[in-house]
Amino acid sequence: MLRLYVQYVGLKGRVSKAYNNFKSTESGATAIEYGLIAALIAVVVIGAVTAIGTNLNSKFNSVANNLH
Repeated sequence: MLRLYVQYVGLKGRVSKAYNNFKSTESGATAIEYGLIAALIAVVVIGAVTAIGTNLNSKFNSVANNLH
């Protein structure tokens, strides 16, 4: 009976330690945060490139019209 209790206490300690290690890891949350930051940067870059592209297109059209 004592042996069974000692095994139980040892198992309980290992499970508690594993749970605390699992609870304290935040690598998943960090990966999600980096993903959100990358998505936000991509949206800003796409918006900037679109705006610059539109302006460049109008400038080239203006130059082409003035050459004729």
